[in-house]
Amino acid sequence: MSTSPKSFAPGTYKFTVQSAEQAVALIREKLGATARVISVRSVEATGLKKFFTAPRLEVVAQVDPAPVAETTLTTIGREPALSANESSPSKNRLTQLPPSIGLTGLLRRSGITETALDRLQAGANWPELSALPLHRALAETSRLLRTQAETRAPRPPLSRAAFLGAPGVGRTTALCKWLSVEVFRRSRAGHVVSVEFDRPNPLGPLPVFSEALGVPLAHFPCETQPAVPGGFVYFDLPGISVRRPADNAALAEWLDREGVQERVLVLNAAYDRASLREAYAAGRDLGATRLVFTHLDEVPQWGKLWDYLFDESLEPLFLSTGPSLTGDCEDDVPGAIVRRTLPDDSTPSTP
Repeated sequence: MSTSPKSFAPGTYKFTVQSAEQAVALIREKLGATARVISVRSVEATGLKKFFTAPRLEVVAQVDPAPVAETTLTTIGREPALSANESSPSKNRLTQLPPSIGLTGLLRRSGITETALDRLQAGANWPELSALPLHRALAETSRLLRTQAETRAPRPPLSRAAFLGAPGVGRTTALCKWLSVEVFRRSRAGHVVSVEFDRPNPLGPLPVFSEALGVPLAHFPCETQPAVPGGFVYFDLPGISVRRPADNAALAEWLDREGVQERVLVLNAAYDRASLREAYAAGRDLGATRLVFTHLDEVPQWGKLWDYLFDESLEPLFLSTGPSLTGDCEDDVPGAIVRRTLPDDSTPSTP
């Protein structure tokens, strides 16, 4: 749609976009503030394409005959509705709140935990930060959080790692996403090993997806070392038990016996905070070294994830932001969480 909003007669228009954010931006730019959303539905690719293509959104919008004061666009998916007087569809709504709420109140509204807030307030520069104009204080806080989350020493790239997680967290999907990164972005070769113990390990889309990528899938017992120089080996394991650590003994023994030092813990970010902490503790007990959060497309506030980024023993690997096996993958974890919680102004501010 390249025509200006004024040239659109009142009526109904249908279009397909990749995300809710794109839909909102397109409606505001092309149809104007009087447009409103009538329906939204997900459209998935068919056949093998569904493994390589994220679902798209088919949006039906209507242009009203005359402008309506204080028009508000209907919420699409899980994103907050945008009112007609907002300047940008990607602008974080925190900047629209009354300044009287203060920096601490805004941080709490963003979903940041009390633990992360206490960490900020304990800093020597907190009084000066709080005294800044609100928009500048938020930008400085964004940079401060990101700096604190990136203090750990970088680890070598993964090459031989097991993917761990409780049933239902999207462990195998996360493994498929990482395989697509290795094959498409890094042009690496390797193979995957599926392991079972005293409980089944459903493979889901892994066999078909591995075949489509040209990555061999083997079942243990088999070779667990890289088959090619510089290659990778990733292990798909049964789900771990969160509330009964003794049930994980066989899995822990196998990891130690096979010398699998890199262990990727997969957590469902849509879980409540207590469940997340339990699953995180179970992963730590199994020697997890990396961290993946899934189902971020179902989480309206990402602020609760900051606590896990401050743990220097686990390095964030990526965020899974959708169901596609070859996309919806954000590997700049601190940057992505900053963008979803606070403004990330790259221009240094001065007092």
